[in-house]
Amino acid sequence: MATFFFCGVGGIGMSAIALYLKKSGHTVLGSDRAFDMEKNLLMKETLLSQGIMLYPQDGTGVSKTVDMLVVSSAVEPSILDVKKALDLGIKIQKRAEVLADIFHTFKNKIAIAGTSGKTTVTAMTGHILYQTQFHPVMINGGIGLNAYHNESLSNLIFDTGDTCVIEADESDGSIELYTPSVAVLTNVSLDHKPLEEIKPLFEAFLKRAKIGCVINKDCVETKNLILPDSQIVSFSIEKDASASLFAKDVRQTENGISFNLNGQNYVLPFIGVHNLANALTAVAACMLLGVSKNEALMALSSFKGTKRRLEKVGSVNEVTVIDDYAHNEEKIKASLSALKGMGKNLYIIYQPHGFAPLKLMKEGLTQMLKSELSENIHWLMLPVYYAGGTVQKTISSQDIVTPLIECQKNACFFETRNEVISYLTKNVNKGDVIAVMGARDDTLSLFAKEILNNMGEIK
Repeated sequence: MATFFFCGVGGIGMSAIALYLKKSGHTVLGSDRAFDMEKNLLMKETLLSQGIMLYPQDGTGVSKTVDMLVVSSAVEPSILDVKKALDLGIKIQKRAEVLADIFHTFKNKIAIAGTSGKTTVTAMTGHILYQTQFHPVMINGGIGLNAYHNESLSNLIFDTGDTCVIEADESDGSIELYTPSVAVLTNVSLDHKPLEEIKPLFEAFLKRAKIGCVINKDCVETKNLILPDSQIVSFSIEKDASASLFAKDVRQTENGISFNLNGQNYVLPFIGVHNLANALTAVAACMLLGVSKNEALMALSSFKGTKRRLEKVGSVNEVTVIDDYAHNEEKIKASLSALKGMGKNLYIIYQPHGFAPLKLMKEGLTQMLKSELSENIHWLMLPVYYAGGTVQKTISSQDIVTPLIECQKNACFFETRNEVISYLTKNVNKGDVIAVMGARDDTLSLFAKEILNNMGEIK
């Protein structure tokens, strides 16, 4: 057994790996600057309760007893933990490298890749495998709302079988590390990298699959990829009847979403067509391991969702508040589509997740919003999230808001969250829906709860 030190252990993906290694018998230590600032305290408590020792991110926790320092792609060499490890000659590995080492120890390996939906599809796939007695390990980049083995946070399922499902990220190129049995590609669109950079990564990923691949036939960019000759299970919603899984007659109901799949009628307890696509992706992945379509869909009937994916925070004074991870053009469009029928008016509060991503998707995001924002949708933007470092701040949220105002859309920029709350209490009415959108910043969920607590003040 080895001793691992995780620098940035509070991150969702990092914590899942840290917890896996701890449950596997290793000694796990860690630090996180969010913990030092008294943030992300639920995660801190969870890690401590599982026996992971935590230290300030000042190098004091890194000693000669540490066999490996694990860092995320967001951790910079100037951090004192990293400097200390370099001084002591301790091996340093990135999170994705450690995840790949774990992943490849399993017989059945499912890797979920794609621009959007990875976290939810990973959670759904893990849930199906858990319910169908595969006894899987699932290592996810988000927290599911189902509880497994009485765990408080389900970004990890830790079981005894020979099947592992992971979320495979392409934003830092680490998708190249994984050789899966089943390669899943949810979709391809602009996010962290230009399309010409990510398409070859996805093509190579699919080619490495040992059993087969899952393909979205509704995604234009996926259709343009060079697909492998291996077994492919495809899905489509209303568009391509040649898909292995073809859903039609899709309707959103009070009980969820109803649809006809390959001639049979089903209902799943989800909001939004994009979540039906996520479900079909997960079903297809499990079918490649021998789970029947009906077994998989039955298992999903008990799936509760994923934290910060259209998660209902609560309702006060007939106003509903939603917490959502949507942060790029495609995710925001999907969430808007799901939310449009929920309230008289929608108030969307969006915090961009970084200067570089916002600059990359500025034109696409602006054009999408010009098309999707109707009279009853109010687009409220906060300043760009800044996590530290040397990034160039050459774009602002105002650069998105200004062209929207010029074409008569309901758009506003606010410097502070308090200004947003003041605006909402003056303008929101009973029957309206408020959604907080954005990635990376854990305090957005707290902000959503703060908004909910202030909705009792509306008339």
